[in-house]
Amino acid sequence: MTHARHHGQGNLESAAPGDSAACDQTEMTSFDEVYDQPDPRHFFRLLGRWDYQTPHHAQRVFRRVAAARAAAPVTVLDICCSYGINAALLNHDLTLEDLYAHYTSPQAAALTTAELIEWDRAYYEAHRRPDAHRVIGLDIAANAISYALAVGLLDEGFTENLEAAPPTPALLHAVQPTLLVTVTGGASFLSPRTFQPLLAAAHEQVWIAAFVLRTGSYRHIADGLAPYGLITEKAAAPSYRQRRFTSAHEQRYAITAVKAAGEDPQGRETDGYFHTELHLSRPAKDTAALPLTTFTSESV
Repeated sequence: MTHARHHGQGNLESAAPGDSAACDQTEMTSFDEVYDQPDPRHFFRLLGRWDYQTPHHAQRVFRRVAAARAAAPVTVLDICCSYGINAALLNHDLTLEDLYAHYTSPQAAALTTAELIEWDRAYYEAHRRPDAHRVIGLDIAANAISYALAVGLLDEGFTENLEAAPPTPALLHAVQPTLLVTVTGGASFLSPRTFQPLLAAAHEQVWIAAFVLRTGSYRHIADGLAPYGLITEKAAAPSYRQRRFTSAHEQRYAITAVKAAGEDPQGRETDGYFHTELHLSRPAKDTAALPLTTFTSESV
């Protein structure tokens, strides 16, 4: 079920999303053309050239966080969900590398969008995990939302801009059982205005897991979550590669911005990649019971 209100929620997995208004996106290469195609083939072809990998890092973390929320599958709201890539990796025995191979294959290139949807529906059904979670998607990209719904990656999808207008009653009703909100791109387009009405509508306190670029500050969002009883922690380590820089200019910008944010770019941005860090917002009792390293450790 889709509620198409294409007003500008922000792109999932923006190839260069920042983490606050302080992140000057004019300094970064725009990949806007990939986010609202009829299907995700162009997304994977173009971003693959720059080794875009945030969903790969988020896959293990999101699975762990979702499992910590409840023993049974939970309802997840993926903000800036685009083509449902986070849902694909959360709920299927697939890797991001598998998705790159799938969508850049000669077989995929030979299909129409309608044929690709049929192929993808069977592909995802064959790889569906028995513990799959219910995923709601929110994004401005109506074509991307429609694709993700058509192939079964999203249970519901909404294209509303909560930065510009209040959520519709349909969206508020859909998010009531939400226990986890995920974000892997587009945080720089967002403010507390997007999160607050969703938190108010949820029947239980929600956790928010966001992978955020190191080129700015997430503080304005974290401060806006605090009145809802959520404490935001930033993982001290590791940081996660997002994508390679497209130019020396872009790298210089990132290094300067990271230093301005009080972080050290050495061994990260100096090595040629944007990096993200995990921010996890939870009630205080949960931060005490489950340290943040529970979700970031390399061990299973």
